Amino acid sequence: MRNVVVGVFHNQEQAEQSLQELKQRGFEQNISLIAKDDNVQERSEEEIISFEEQDLSEGTYTGGVLGGVAGLIAGAGALLIPGIGPIIAAGPLAATLTGVVAGGIAGGLIDYGIPEERGEYYEEQIRQGGILVTLRSSYDKVEEAASIMREYDAEDVEIH
Repeated sequence: MRNVVVGVFHNQEQAEQSLQELKQRGFEQNISLIAKDDNVQERSEEEIISFEEQDLSEGTYTGGVLGGVAGLIAGAGALLIPGIGPIIAAGPLAATLTGVVAGGIAGGLIDYGIPEERGEYYEEQIRQGGILVTLRSSYDKVEEAASIMREYDAEDVEIH
């Protein structure tokens, strides 16, 4: 049985440190990240058009302040979510967001196994600038992953 650990970071450096620790402990292929990308205004009109049409499964996101955090995870991409704006997403969860743009981030989280109410809460945390990190793991490893996230000051760490 697999479980999902979810946490929100409000500090980019702590998110990076947590991701590095999770990778060192062998969780690398199961980590996902979603964060608002407020730097899209700095892009040219041509880049924004391609940004809007990008398929997150392609993993082609580059640049931006959050590029360093997303770069720690394979498959980073960019997408515009109605009501939230531009986001970056990386990891297995990124692929689920590609098909649920109309449902927003909460819809993608529901598809990923997060209850609707919590998905809406996490979507609001992203809207306010939080960095959402999720991790799928076997039942015997979820507490270890949750502990690592808490060690680096993730808030609202939950296991679903």
